[in-house]
Parts: sequence; structure tokens; C-alpha cells
Amino acid sequence: MLGGAGILVFLLWKLGTGAFVDGLRVIDGPALTLAFTIGVTTTVFSAWRWCLVARGLGLRLSFRTAVADYYKALFLNAALPGGVLGDVDRAVQHGRDEGDVAKSVRAVVLERTAGQLVLIVVGVTVLFTVPSPVLDILRQHGATAAVVAIAALLAVAVILLAFRQLRQGGSRVASAVRTGLAEIRTGLLARRNWPIVTLASVVVLVGHLATFVVAARAAGSSASLARLAPLMLLALLAMSLPLNIGGWGPREAVTAWAFGAAGLSATQGLTTAVVYGLFAFVAALPGAVVILTRAAVKLRGAAAVRIAAPISPVPYGVATPASPEMVLGRELARAGA
Repeated sequence: MLGGAGILVFLLWKLGTGAFVDGLRVIDGPALTLAFTIGVTTTVFSAWRWCLVARGLGLRLSFRTAVADYYKALFLNAALPGGVLGDVDRAVQHGRDEGDVAKSVRAVVLERTAGQLVLIVVGVTVLFTVPSPVLDILRQHGATAAVVAIAALLAVAVILLAFRQLRQGGSRVASAVRTGLAEIRTGLLARRNWPIVTLASVVVLVGHLATFVVAARAAGSSASLARLAPLMLLALLAMSLPLNIGGWGPREAVTAWAFGAAGLSATQGLTTAVVYGLFAFVAALPGAVVILTRAAVKLRGAAAVRIAAPISPVPYGVATPASPEMVLGRELARAGA
């Protein structure tokens, strides 16, 4: 949270408040409606992906409940620091309903991981093939990039080897690793699941990119989609960093840098990120309706229980019947126990 706040303060210092004010000024009704519609699509497909993964792990989850819980999670992610508290809430709540919080948490982790893997694969492919500031940096520092890539591959190999060794052990950690790998196979890699999970993740990613395009156009950018795509993928990758305040922070910094490095205006990049953040918040507002509706249902249920079974006061002078425990205590006292 402090990291996200520091990033926003730095951006205000370097670029001023104009970009943030413009982000509020340039939004109009048609753009907001289009962004909200795209948000409905991405939320529905995200909830569908969650249903598939949860059911693959043997948990019950209706599509209607998944959509409502996902909207609630999006709203909490946007309104609270960290950007993940909504996902924690939906995982714990679903786990309590199903009687297995640990498995429900793993289902949410796998569901989010599937989306991140698609984002990483598409992002790396585009950034390494389409002209962008990242590709320029790679060309200028090819040797350094090669060393980093080799180190990353070695780290992945070491992790996979460690997992393989742990699977053969008998410790609790080994058991947890085996359980995790088995759930990855059944929740993500099962033949009936992985094509649909991948499709849902691709649709969600396209929806996020489309929202960024709407935000860029609202901010006044006329750059082509081929020029904007790498910059927006960078911003989406930055949003994955746990250094944000309701999604704000790294996204704005990376978008401002990417627009400036690509020969566009850094201020326009920051305005685009601000507009995207506002679009995302508006798209998550149905989650607030879900929260208020469920709170009202709970209040009505509690009121109905009080009306159906009122607590009658004991009339003065009427002794209450003794419980079996009280009678047993009295008999023991008389016997000197």
C-alpha cells in the first residue's frame, strides 16, 4: 500500500495534477457506457472460469452465485488497498459455504493464475515481437536481457526439480505439493477444463485491452491499435504487482513511462491510466449493490426470527426451572463433594 501511495505522490510531483483532473473531465456518457458493457462481459467470463476451476476441484458453485461473488470481489478490490482483498473474501466465503476453506482458496488462486498465465504469454509474445519501448530496450541491452532470461529459466528448472523431489517425500510439505499438483491437473489441465478456461481468460484479456483502448481514445490518443497494444499489455502486467491502492499506482507509472518512451505524451499516458481506473471502478459498482442487497436480506431474516420467536421476560416471583446441571451441582454440594 505504501509503495502504491509513493508512486502516486511521485507522479503528482513529476507530472502535476492536470493529468488526474483531465481523467475526470474527458469521460463522457457513451465511453462510460461502453466501458461498463465491456466490464459486464469480462466479469461474466471470469465468473465462468471460476466455476469451471471450482467444480474441477469437487466444489459446488452455481454460475449465478459466482457472478454475484465476483462482482463483490471486484468492488472490494477497487475500494480497498492491496487489490486482492475481494478475492480473499470470495474464497473464504465460498469455502465456508462448502465446508472447505483451504480448497476454496486454492480454487481462487488457480483461477486467477490461469488469467495471469494467459496475460504473461500474450504479453511476452507481443512485447518481444511488436515494436515497443520494451523491444527497444532489449535491442540496446541484448546481452543483459539474455543473462536475465537464462537466470529465469534456471530458476524455473530448480523450482520444478524441487517440486519433483518433494513429491517423493513423506513430509507435510511433500503432501501439500502433491495435493497442489493434483488440483492443477484436475482444476486447470483436465481435458474438459483447459480449453474453456483458456478461452475465458483470452476473452477477459481482450476485454481489458478494449477498455484501455476506450480510455486512450477518451484521453485524446489517436495512436493505432498496433502501437497501443504493447503499452497496454505493460500496464496490465504492472497491475499484477501487489503494490497498489485499489489498483492504482504501478499501472499509472508504467503507462506514463511507456507512452513517453514510445514517443507519445507521458501526461496523456497518465490520463489514459486514470480514465481506465475510473472505468474499472464504475464497472465494479454492481458489487456494491450485491453487498447492500445481501446485508438487507440478512437484516430482514434476523427481524423475521425475532418476530417468530420473541424472548418473553420471566414474570416477577415465578421461579425458573432448574437445569439438569444445576440439580446435579446441588446434590454434589449436599453430599460434600
